[in-house]
Amino acid sequence: MTNAISRGRGLIATMIVIVVCSGVVQGYLTPLLPVVGDHVGIGGVGQNTLYLLSQVAFTVLTPLLSRWGDIWGHRRLLLIAVTMVTVGSLLIAARPTAGTLAVGMVLQAAVVGFFPLLAGILRSRAPEHGRIGLSVLVGTLLLSIGTGGFVAGTLSDEHALAGLWTAVPFCALAVAAAIALPTSATPGAGRFNLPAALLLTSGLGALMLVLTEGQSWGWASVRSLLTIAAALVLLLAWIRVEQRSSHPLVDLGLLRNPRLAAVSAHTFCIAFGAIGFLGANAVYLGTEPDGTGLRPGLGLGARDISLVSLAMVAVGFLGSTATPRLARIIGDRAVLAAGGCVGAAGFLGLCLFHSSVLQYVAGALVVGLSTGMFEAATRSLSVEAVDEAETALSVGINEMALSLGAAIGAAVIGALWSSHTTGRGGVTSAGYQWAWGTCAVVALAGAAIGLLFRTRSHIPTLETGDACTERTA
Repeated sequence: MTNAISRGRGLIATMIVIVVCSGVVQGYLTPLLPVVGDHVGIGGVGQNTLYLLSQVAFTVLTPLLSRWGDIWGHRRLLLIAVTMVTVGSLLIAARPTAGTLAVGMVLQAAVVGFFPLLAGILRSRAPEHGRIGLSVLVGTLLLSIGTGGFVAGTLSDEHALAGLWTAVPFCALAVAAAIALPTSATPGAGRFNLPAALLLTSGLGALMLVLTEGQSWGWASVRSLLTIAAALVLLLAWIRVEQRSSHPLVDLGLLRNPRLAAVSAHTFCIAFGAIGFLGANAVYLGTEPDGTGLRPGLGLGARDISLVSLAMVAVGFLGSTATPRLARIIGDRAVLAAGGCVGAAGFLGLCLFHSSVLQYVAGALVVGLSTGMFEAATRSLSVEAVDEAETALSVGINEMALSLGAAIGAAVIGALWSSHTTGRGGVTSAGYQWAWGTCAVVALAGAAIGLLFRTRSHIPTLETGDACTERTA
């Protein structure tokens, strides 16, 4: 049993159990928050505060769990992260209050460590299955996010709080899977840099705070400007501490690697629209049009919205699993450029055709395809860009680029909406089109960055298991 799990398909199958848990946890609470908020007495402001807490926790835990995994062992940190998520999910389900929701969602944010830590184990134990394995895991994650939201929403139709138990059985299975996984063959190295960790977490926390609250505060308000200044000072101080440290929390030299820099910049650009627009997607689908054209929308119910989201992630799954084969045919550089172009085409389609459900869903599905392509390609390439001992940290940097791109994208969309509203606060057609158009432009920028990616003259070790030099073309 242990030997079967240590390599090949058994290893990937065990990892799939953990990724399914990650997807369900990330997807099940979103459709429940309005109902749960009413039950526990949390209004719109309180729900937004919960979202802010989870986003800050996501951003902070990404580099910490990745670095701890490279130092103390990927399996050990994975088991800790899965346990944190399990405790958070059980706390929310068993006793839903404002306090337990806040603590539980912060604990659930440990899912950000799953992918970097799994990538470290996969590269160490089964490098020959690296690209295909990661693409399958990405596709599974996308499907699980959509399915988790749909299942939770369906359960809550019967009882308002029943959907809160959606994640608990998946977490229990994930704990068992994490115990069964082998340890990485690569020994850990280095020491944990506490001053750097405090500066980075504080700086990223301040940045996420202003991105989430800037629209309500006013981007030019004193509060926003002071928070931006604090974030910049803290992050600059972090960079200075890292450069002087013999044991950096994040090796900034990794960002001088042109391959990793290009992949991370591409991730940021595509996540800006593909992930950043998901909230806007639900708003447009659920808004009842006013009949005059001033406030457009499709007026769908919660279950129909979840079905559209499920269709998007299903297409994303197809894009993810097809990406390794496509890369072998046209090359990594072309795949990155194609992913950006596909995303831009989807957003342009939404700009031009969005008056009916079929028209809108067609454009949204194209965006979903781009999401699967970029997530599979960038996660594989971020693994291959560095030495094995830095795998989790490299993937963590890519995850940070994804989180920041999505957060900034959502903030920009919110700002565009706030400047194009009706008298009753609804978003006008121009507001939606400006948002979709901006996402298309940034996606094209991602495609251009993809063309700057320097391919190796030999297929990396994740596919062949052979040694590979750093010669570039």
